[in-house]
Amino acid sequence: MKHFYSVQDVRDLDDLILTAQGMKAHPYKYQGLGKGKLMVLLFFNPSLRTKLSTQKAAMNLGMQVISMDMKDSWAWEFEDGVTMRFDKAEHIKEAANVICRYADIIGIRSFPGLKNKEEDYKDQVIQSFIKYSTKPVINLESAIRHPLQSCADLMTINDSSKFDKLKIVLSWAPHPKALPQAVSNSFLEWMSAAGHKVTVTHPKGYELDDYFMNGHIIEYDQEKALKNADFVYVKNWSSVSAYGQCLSQEDKWMITKSKLSLTNNGKLLHCLPVRRNVVISDDAMDSEHSAIYDLAENRLHTAQAVIYHILRDIL
Repeated sequence: MKHFYSVQDVRDLDDLILTAQGMKAHPYKYQGLGKGKLMVLLFFNPSLRTKLSTQKAAMNLGMQVISMDMKDSWAWEFEDGVTMRFDKAEHIKEAANVICRYADIIGIRSFPGLKNKEEDYKDQVIQSFIKYSTKPVINLESAIRHPLQSCADLMTINDSSKFDKLKIVLSWAPHPKALPQAVSNSFLEWMSAAGHKVTVTHPKGYELDDYFMNGHIIEYDQEKALKNADFVYVKNWSSVSAYGQCLSQEDKWMITKSKLSLTNNGKLLHCLPVRRNVVISDDAMDSEHSAIYDLAENRLHTAQAVIYHILRDIL
C-alpha cells in the first residue's frame, strides 16, 4: 500500500479486515516491524479517537510518533504559482519535503470549509501532501473521506454478523451545526467495495453526492427504512445540493430505542462524538442495540492493520 487515501488504495479488502482481526487478538505480535520508524501526524482539526487510536496503533507496531496541532504551525500555502505576500508563510512543497526527511509515514487530518463544494471536493490539503510527499500518506479524515473510520465500520459489521445478506441503513439525524459528508461518503464507498447495498434515509434536500451513492437506495421514510434493518449507522451531514447548509432541524429524525425496535434486533453504530438526545436518545445509546463502543475500539485495530500493510510494503 503506497498511500491510504480511500478504499481504492486497498488491494485486498478481506485481507485487510483479517489483518485487523489478527491485530485485535495479538496487538504486539509485530512490534519489531516499526522499530526505528517515525510516524508524523498533522491535525488541522480537532480529534480524539483518530489521534489516540492511530498513535496507539503505531506504537503497538514499535514506531515512534510525533503529533502536531497545526494551529501552532505556520499558515501553509497550497496553491501553485502564487506570490506569497500575505498570511501564508510556507508552501506545501517545502513543508512536505522537509517532513519527509524526518518521517517514514505521514498522517493528515483536515476538514472542509463547507462553503464551496467544488473546492472542498478537490480535497486539496491531503492531495497536495500526496503530490509532494516521498513517503506514504494516511488519510486521518479529509474534506470528503474518512477511510480509517469506514474500515472500522466494516470490521464491526463483519464481527457482529454471520450473514452475507444484510440490511444496512445509513440514517441522517439532526445536529445544531453543519457537518461534513466525509463519514457518510466513505461509509457508502466501503460498503460498496464489500458488496453491501445501503438504504440511505434522510429528509429531502440531504441527498449525498451521486458518486458516493453509486447504486445505494434512498428511502425518505425513516421508519420504513429502519424496518428489519440489521445495522443502523447514524450520522448527520449538511446538504450537498445547498452546499454546507442545515436545511432543517427535524427532531423527529433523532434515533430512539423505539425506532430501533423496528429493526431485526439491529446494531446501532455511530462514529462519535455524538450529541445525546439530539442525534441519538439516551435510551438508544445505552441499549442492548448499541455497538458504538465496539466500533470505537475497532478504530485501533483497523488503524494498526493499515499501518502494518504500509510498513510491510516500504521495508
